Amino acid sequence: MQTSERHGMTQFEGIEPALAVALEKRGYSELTPVQKAVLDSELHGADALVSAQTGSGKTVAFGLAFAPTLLDGRKRFERAGAPLALAIAPTRELAMQVARELEWLYEETGAVVATCVGGMDIRSERRALERGAHIIVGTPGRLRDHITRNALNLGSIKAVVLDEADEMLDLGFREDLEFILEASPQERRTLMFSATVPKSIAKLAESYQRNAVRIATSAEQRQHVDIEYRALVTAASDRDNAIVNVLRYYEAKNALVFCNTRAAVNHLTSRLHNRGFTVVALSGELSQNERSHALQSMRDGRARVCIATDVAARGIDLPNLELVIHADLPTNPETLLHRSGRTGRAGRKGVSAVIISNSARRKAERLLQAAAIRAEWAAPPSADEVNARDDERLISDEIFDASVREEEQDAIRTLLEKHGADKIAAAFVRLYRGARSAPEDLIDIGPVVEGGGRKNDTRAPRDGEMRLPREESPRGRGADFGPSVWVSLSVGRKQNAEPRWLIPVLCRSGNITKNDIGAIKMQQDETFVEIAAESMDNFLHNIGPNKTLERGMRVSVLEGMPDMSKPSRAPKKFEGERKPFADKKPYEDRKPAWDKPARETAAQERPPAQNRSAPAKRADPVAEEFGATNTKKKFGRKPEFAGTADRGFSDKPGKDWGKPAKPGFDKPRDDRPKKNKPKSNAR
Repeated sequence: MQTSERHGMTQFEGIEPALAVALEKRGYSELTPVQKAVLDSELHGADALVSAQTGSGKTVAFGLAFAPTLLDGRKRFERAGAPLALAIAPTRELAMQVARELEWLYEETGAVVATCVGGMDIRSERRALERGAHIIVGTPGRLRDHITRNALNLGSIKAVVLDEADEMLDLGFREDLEFILEASPQERRTLMFSATVPKSIAKLAESYQRNAVRIATSAEQRQHVDIEYRALVTAASDRDNAIVNVLRYYEAKNALVFCNTRAAVNHLTSRLHNRGFTVVALSGELSQNERSHALQSMRDGRARVCIATDVAARGIDLPNLELVIHADLPTNPETLLHRSGRTGRAGRKGVSAVIISNSARRKAERLLQAAAIRAEWAAPPSADEVNARDDERLISDEIFDASVREEEQDAIRTLLEKHGADKIAAAFVRLYRGARSAPEDLIDIGPVVEGGGRKNDTRAPRDGEMRLPREESPRGRGADFGPSVWVSLSVGRKQNAEPRWLIPVLCRSGNITKNDIGAIKMQQDETFVEIAAESMDNFLHNIGPNKTLERGMRVSVLEGMPDMSKPSRAPKKFEGERKPFADKKPYEDRKPAWDKPARETAAQERPPAQNRSAPAKRADPVAEEFGATNTKKKFGRKPEFAGTADRGFSDKPGKDWGKPAKPGFDKPRDDRPKKNKPKSNAR
């Protein structure tokens, strides 16, 4: 043990000997930048605000940082009692991951690590706290619950760590964090680890840290070198198909697909499951047990694709995660970096693919620019590219490296004699391809380049970009296009018509290719399209006799070239003075002749009030027929007919009308007994 410890001390300078032995057993050969930064002598015993990328080893970093404070020169901990350190994480999965990391890191010290995580059995956690623990790891809500119930005493706490502090504030845990920090001793060490340091984190650090040392690793300032970023542009209706082809093209051991909503997660999970992928879903509606089973199936290979929302994916640690797909664009650059940081960990390579619809191209460019990411712009892998990649994997499969075993020779000889080598090879290829989902045919949206959303993009293509040669572009071929016929479409700029979606519509409806389409000239209310003469008959036959395309667009065949000098059919704005209509008379002549006298004249002819007789009452035939004693109608009540009291019916409107009346109902209000209620002095 002494030799091992001496070896660990020389290899990991400045680390507690017991922790150096644990790192050596774990296979660490070199520390990450953030782990080296927390071992600086300036940080010894001080508070720290550390920012580093996801996957940079932050959990081990804060385990190394507070080790001298907890051990205080000792090699092993004493018997567990009140906790000495507290680590707070935003989600259940991340808290469990932190606990597992600290368990192996402090294995040689005899430390007891307990968890207080929402969604787990609170009674088991309370019993573990009663037995005692050196380090507590938990989520804010459950920790506050234990403190409120007097099950967790923070009086002996020497160090508090806030992991993913920015995410805890985004998830609304600020009040819980302040409660926990105020319940812990003032002389504690407070270490905050965060992927980014917004103003909210800086303000929290000022309130609960003392002269904190700011640590920003160099990895935070640049793009993750182990992650290959790809911006894949596709039609909006082809998003799911593009994801299928990306998954098939890379065939990653583990792939993580991010969506923005639970509904999108459920939709994509169902779609990929129907296509034969082994898929699990993670969203906030799952219990902790369901989340654990889903992640375990990813780790042991029973599932290869995980579809999740941003919140549900917090703390996910998949060692073999090789591919991250952004099915929906992230809302901000920090989310993009945090999502992508799930891959490319511990020196492994990873791919982060952003699926971008044509209409969101400019938004994606701004997002990548804000995140300081240099992505390779391209179209999603086509079906031919996926099949070609399958053939490459088939040829280089490790199964061909194995030698023929003796028990297999009889079966091989029988197969060769009966079917021959060609049929056996063909059957093997069919079995290999049949075990995988077939790739999808995608809509051809033309060239894909960075900055393709901007007009007049005439720069030369960069390395790795896909751009069609000028003579193959469907627009701007002019006289070199050959014999053609012009057609008119009933949409234009006013209807937000654009060539990038008009061309696929023409190709699908008319069963033509983009090479059959020439120049496109757009007007305010119509669009002129040049179509190759040899393809015109086929085009007209496929669109049908009504000559109608998708979205109700009508097609008209023109004779010759379109007349671009003809004014647009859109109504022009009125210029000059507005003149009255000729067929209408001036207002004075159209003034109606009133039969009634003017108000002043009528007042003069009207007799005085005292000389006017009261208007005659209008006869009520219903009252006369039934002999009613009171024909006066009250608002909201039925007329009181004669004989009502004799029959015992109530005159109340609504549901009670027609039911026997209560005794004394027909008495006048003045004759009813009055209840002498005492007056109350209460206001």
